[in-house]
Parts: sequence; C-alpha cells; structure tokens
Amino acid sequence: MTLRNQRTLKSAVTVRGTGLHSGTECSVTLRPAEAGNGVVFVRTDLPGRPRIPLRIENVVARERRTAIALGDADVHTVEHLTASLYALGVDNVDIEIDGVEVPGLDGSSLPYAEVIRGAGRLEQKAPRKSFALDQAVAAQDGEASIAAFAGEGLDLSYTLHYPGVIGLGTQCVSLKVREESFLSEIAPARTFCLEAEVKALQELGLGKGANTRNTLVLGPNGVMENALRFADEPARHKLLDLLGDLALLGCDLEARVVATRSGHDENQKLVRLIAARQRELEARGVLQSDTGLDVREILKILPHRYPFLFVDRVIELEGWQRAVGIKSVSFNEPHFQGHWPGQPIMPGVLQIEALAQLAGVLLLRRLQNTGRVAVMVAIDHVKFRRPVVPGDQLRLECETVSLRDRSGKVEGRASVNGELSCQAVMKFMLMDA
Repeated sequence: MTLRNQRTLKSAVTVRGTGLHSGTECSVTLRPAEAGNGVVFVRTDLPGRPRIPLRIENVVARERRTAIALGDADVHTVEHLTASLYALGVDNVDIEIDGVEVPGLDGSSLPYAEVIRGAGRLEQKAPRKSFALDQAVAAQDGEASIAAFAGEGLDLSYTLHYPGVIGLGTQCVSLKVREESFLSEIAPARTFCLEAEVKALQELGLGKGANTRNTLVLGPNGVMENALRFADEPARHKLLDLLGDLALLGCDLEARVVATRSGHDENQKLVRLIAARQRELEARGVLQSDTGLDVREILKILPHRYPFLFVDRVIELEGWQRAVGIKSVSFNEPHFQGHWPGQPIMPGVLQIEALAQLAGVLLLRRLQNTGRVAVMVAIDHVKFRRPVVPGDQLRLECETVSLRDRSGKVEGRASVNGELSCQAVMKFMLMDA
C-alpha cells in the first residue's frame, strides 16, 4: 500500500435533512479537524456536546443500520456518510449533528460525496494509518457470509440473492475502491427494501423518514414510483454499506473482501476480526503502527531518562483520545536488585508510573501543550490484579477522560497476555517546562 498523509476539509460544510428511520429532521456540519483527530461525531443538541469517535469499539446493535454510541450519546445510520469520507480520503473531521440520526437525503452517498468535494480537502503533516491484512478472516450467520483476504489495495465483492423478487434476484458486483470508481459506480446507489417488509419495519419503529423518492421500494412488479440508476443498484448499495462499515477500522485497509448476502451485523463482525488481527500484530511488534512512536520520539516528548523511562514504544495513538504503549520488563532493571530479589516482582507503583508516562505522551501531543510537562496530582480507583515479573511484556492503555487548558484526567490500564495487571484514574496539571 502506498502510504499517504492524513487529510481534512478545507472548509466547513452543512447539510440538512430527515433521518430514514427516525423521520426527524436535523442538520450535520462537517468541520476541519487537526491531524490525529479521526472522524468524530459531536451531538450538539445534548449537554456538554458529547463526542463519539467513529470506532468499531463504539458500535451498538441497531436494526438495518450502523450506529455508534459513547455513554448516553448515540448517532444512527452513519454508513452513507462514512463511506464517502473513506472513499474520498477525509481522515480528520468533527461531524456536528443536532439529532440522533444522520440525514438520509436521497438514500445514497452521492450528496455527501458532493458536499465533501465542494468543501475541498487539505493534506496534513502526519501519516495516515494503514493495515495490510496478512491472513484470511471470515464471519458467517446462516446464509450470510463475509471474508477478507490479503490483497493489494482494497477490492470489494458483493453477491445479493433474492430469488423470485423482480428487480433483485441474484446480483454480483465488484469494485476496486478508488475515488473515481466510488463516485461513478457506488455512491449513487440508493438504499432499498421490499414492499412486503414495509409494515413490519414500521411496527419496529423504522423507516419513518423513508419514501419512494429516497428508498427503492420493490413490489411484485419491480421498483415502485421510481427508476433504477443501475440494473444492479441494490447490490451496489450493499457494497456502499460495506465500505461505510469498513470505515470503522479508522485506517486505510489493504485487503480483498468478499461478501454474500451480508448486512451490517456481519460487516461489523468482520471489522472486529480485522481490528483484532491488527492489534495482535502490533502487540507482538510484528507490525509498527503508523501512529506509533519509537523511543527516540518518546524522548522528545517526555523529560524522563534511564533508569526511569518506563515506556519502550507507543504502538497506537488516536489524537489525544487514546494511546497504547509497550514496556518490556527485564531482570536487568535496577529495581529488581532490591525489590524481592529472590522472587522479582515489578513494583506496583512503577506500573502506575509507566501508565502515567504514557498518559503524558497522550496529553502533551496536543499542539497547545508543546513545551509543557504533565505533573500527576491525584490517583483514584487504583487496583492491582496480578504480579508482573521479568520476561513479561506490559501492555499499557490510556484513554483521555477530560482535557482542559491546564489539566487532564486519564484512565489507564496495564495488562500482560490479556490479563489485567493494574488500573487507575490519573489527574494531571499541565505546567510550563
């Protein structure tokens, strides 16, 4: 895969419309964001304007759509917008929305692609994270299946099978994902449903904003009160949904994905499998995260030096929201000579110190914190779960709970081979160096 720099929008852009399922009208404003921000939905209608990053970890189960949530805030039917952002290479954007569901517009991705292109795109001075899948992964549920294999670029194939339904039947479509192919072959494809499904969907509280103008309704004689844009438009829309769900990875994917009769549930299962493989390779050091930092880069951020530097490398960074680091525990470290030398155990306070240093990397990466140091002023909810001994590899994970101009709160967890070793919530003052 050819590496590229991250991109954002040149200017903000707003669209307004009605949610396909909720039937409520709301506006969506896409705003430029700094490198490392990622795609983040902001519920402007809720107290505190809660932020929901577009990540597979934030997906919640909802019928016939992709929804993400964090805390009490959620956003539904994000897939048409996220497919456009992925295909057009927009990596960092705050999406301000004053309702629960992204507007359906004409039922396709094309309106979103057009407003994104109209806003313009700006290249940023940071590499885009990418992942080349190295082994096959697959998910299946009854007759629905989806699999991903190693490949060059991103190739998608979808087989739709509705035997006996006029306008559907069996349709197969394949696409190598590029901006031009997306705009001409996939983005215009609209969502669809069977006329026979309408009543059941309405009883579930779905489809309140759907009509024959923004949804292809397929009856006994074919499409009702509308005309197909492509002979295989339903299969193309399934491919669009798949691309929107792959955006939940938060990186450029190099793989060949083959789907048969799959929907959002199967797509999301596949994304989780790909993400798990990516994390496994990064944790083993086989794969260097594009957003990671080696020890030389860590030394530029932290004031700590040997023997009191406890982060060997950072394998994952998501803006100032989340960081994952590695500490390889060696018997040669000075503290093992005096701390239970007959049965060496890494002191719990040093595990907390390792988490605090990773938190410092996370907080100090923010541009306005350049030239500052993160001084820990409080620790809450500290728990130790298992001993850490020489030969262990300590996986450190930190997530920002809150961040203000002069202070920050970070939740940290350390684990060995997937077993939690310690956790804490740490508060910091950000002081001038």
